Amino acid sequence: MKLLLLTSLLAFYLAWNLGANDVANSMGTAVGSKALTLRQALAIAGILEFAGALLLGQEVSATLATQIINPAQFTPSPQEFISGMIAVVIACGVWLNIATVFGLPVSSSHAVVGAIAGFAWVASGIDGVAWQAIGLISLTWVITPVVSGAIAAALYSWVKYWILDRPDPLVHLQEWIPWLSAAVVGTFGCLVFPTLVEKMEWGDRILPIDQIALGGILAAGLAIAVWKMPGKTTLAQVESALIPLQIFSAGFVAFAHGANDVGNAIAPLSAIIYASSTGSIPNESFATPLWVLAIGGVGIVGGLATWGKKVIATVGEGIITLQPSVGFCAQWGTAVTVLIASQLGFPVSTSHAIVGSIVGIGLVQGGVQFKPLRGIAWAWSVTIPIAASLAALIFEVIR
Repeated sequence: MKLLLLTSLLAFYLAWNLGANDVANSMGTAVGSKALTLRQALAIAGILEFAGALLLGQEVSATLATQIINPAQFTPSPQEFISGMIAVVIACGVWLNIATVFGLPVSSSHAVVGAIAGFAWVASGIDGVAWQAIGLISLTWVITPVVSGAIAAALYSWVKYWILDRPDPLVHLQEWIPWLSAAVVGTFGCLVFPTLVEKMEWGDRILPIDQIALGGILAAGLAIAVWKMPGKTTLAQVESALIPLQIFSAGFVAFAHGANDVGNAIAPLSAIIYASSTGSIPNESFATPLWVLAIGGVGIVGGLATWGKKVIATVGEGIITLQPSVGFCAQWGTAVTVLIASQLGFPVSTSHAIVGSIVGIGLVQGGVQFKPLRGIAWAWSVTIPIAASLAALIFEVIR
């Protein structure tokens, strides 16, 4: 019981720091473009991060708990595995805490994967780490900013050509808003609804997906019907009219982030609970308890609300000048990329995705501030060795 309480508190501490640092990725662009105030961003992110964590956080958590180590090396000594996972939680929480103090948007995925590999190497040597799985995850980290940047740049180029650069952008915006809204809602539906349908039951039957989709379409139609268009045709007014789309896409990213990155906070706790209750190492049938997902969701929301302001400023204001059109495209590219990865169980970096999206759009605009990018890249590059070293050191102390 004492072990469960201690590890739950440590996991909550990690989730708190993850929320303070990583959730800035979902709301930084919305705050930077002035589409949302910081307080509004915190409220929206809090609700949707928790929902994403609770509904879709299972796959990534299972990947981290079962596929980073070589289970054959730890099967004879589950207690050593438990000690290692405790070290992972402490190491990642401390590093994310330090990074947040300096306003650096580091990757919690880097931290957790690095920490698990670090303790496993110390515990069982080079054979203790599942290098093939780490290689595949590392490949997704490289691909993520490229994919999200390409999607965001393509969408922004399209919006710029068909709306912003036209002689009367307001008229063109009015023509395209239904299609843009349908694209955003449809993408969210295609990526999220199929998984939710598997989890939602009504009586003794599963709720049909067509009913859910119809509800989403009706909601989108209602939003379009009450959309208040500006009376002027200035570009600033057109940007203002795009704010509802940006707010929706910001929520899209928050949900996607909760679905993917909550696994970074609670996978070690889930693995500890499984190993201590069964006396064995987690396997493919491993499932994260709902209350553990809830701990991760609550911790993420709390950390965002208390310490998230610094990192939001770095992401939202430091790389390029953000307008609602830019923020909408960057967030949409990020959300699509991260949600696809979540469905596949890959612990990708939302930091990579949002920064890649912003840089992709900046290249289309012809202006990117590279000084803050160097700081972000440095934080990314040192996260893995620092987390691995910290976890290895703490594991030796515990052992």
